[in-house]
Amino acid sequence: MLTAMFLAALILITVHSQETEETITYTQCTDGYEWDPVRQRCKDIDECEIVPDACKGGMKCVNHYGGYLCLPRTAQIIVNEREEAAAESTSGRNNVIRRTPADPHRAPPNPTHQIQCAAGYEQSDHNVCQDIDECATGTHNCRADQVCVNLRGSFSCQCPPGYQKRGDQCVDVDECTLPPYCHHRCVNTPGSYYCQCNAGFQLASNNHTCVDINECDANNPCAQQCYNILGSFICQCNPGFELSSDRINCEDTDECRTSSYICQYQCVNEPGKFSCVCPEGYQVVGSRTCQDINECETTNECREDEICWNYHGGFRCYPRNPCQEPYVLTSENRCVCPVSNTICRELPYSVVYKYMSIRSDRTVPSDIFQIQATTIYPNTINTFRIKSGNENGEFYLRQTSAVSAMLVLVKSLSGPREHIVDLEMLTVNSLNYRTSSVLRLTIIVGPYAF
Repeated sequence: MLTAMFLAALILITVHSQETEETITYTQCTDGYEWDPVRQRCKDIDECEIVPDACKGGMKCVNHYGGYLCLPRTAQIIVNEREEAAAESTSGRNNVIRRTPADPHRAPPNPTHQIQCAAGYEQSDHNVCQDIDECATGTHNCRADQVCVNLRGSFSCQCPPGYQKRGDQCVDVDECTLPPYCHHRCVNTPGSYYCQCNAGFQLASNNHTCVDINECDANNPCAQQCYNILGSFICQCNPGFELSSDRINCEDTDECRTSSYICQYQCVNEPGKFSCVCPEGYQVVGSRTCQDINECETTNECREDEICWNYHGGFRCYPRNPCQEPYVLTSENRCVCPVSNTICRELPYSVVYKYMSIRSDRTVPSDIFQIQATTIYPNTINTFRIKSGNENGEFYLRQTSAVSAMLVLVKSLSGPREHIVDLEMLTVNSLNYRTSSVLRLTIIVGPYAF
């Protein structure tokens, strides 16, 4: 008998032990809760303590079962300890214990018991504390220019959109003084604003950005050619026409009257165009410029014993041997007077013939020709002078070094004409021995100045 009772008690204890393990070995909690190993149950996580800057815009953080709330700082919070305990006991996942939290607004068992509600709440017909909507009942103290916003247990006076609170008043926000809302121009209005665009632009679909109007595509206003530019357009005319005073229509123009420099020499007007002509001895290059024709390379009338020299607008024929007695030709254009001839003692040792061409409109003063000694002797002094051909003072000879000098034109020369200038170089050595050489420069002045 005792043995049977002992076995029954042992079986009962074993079964009871197994049932107990099945109800207390759950340690997983729902979101917003964590397992408390001391109290052996799930407890709420206070996010307001662990989440940095949980609420923005001046709102205050209020911890809630399994989460948190962001409420205005004027809001009043009513905490029901029975509800908190019930929430913690129901937070375990798959927990076999189910409890229904107590409703803080539910009437107590005794129907005759009167409850006391917090400020901003009132007792309902069902003996429950309910929020007072001060905005609906008109018990708020918001100004006429403010908007009442109901809160749980309170209310807030806010300014309508486009206004800001300054003291107790709502004043208009000038959006045009804030970071740019508009692409071009901003127009402030009470509580709002709108954007405008400059001429030649229109508002995009976002009512803020301004986009260019392509006037040439929309409605071409130009008589001939239209070019769109940012915010506007420009008209242009075909060659031979010019814009009228309205800057839109085109009129035929006499190009020859518009400028005296349109052609280098002479302009001939034609319908819708013009042409340039050049004087005799020149040809048109690039439709406007006159270029000298080198007759020496094309056709000329010089004999075999002559050389052809081209100048601006024409050419000249000169003898291949320009030397005259007692001079003899030693090289091209160079004549030497032999020292064996007694006549040569009183004459320059050599005469060199050079030719150059200048235009009659050559600016002055102007360097035109450089004379330089071909042979340099030691212990000698060279001096230069204009020997002949400068009776009217058109030239000046400037010595540039010990062996060279520059011929300078100081007065304009008219053409066509041929001007011969003799430039002499006098050489004196240490033994006072003197010798000279002459450069005979023939300057051909062109007949036209243009």
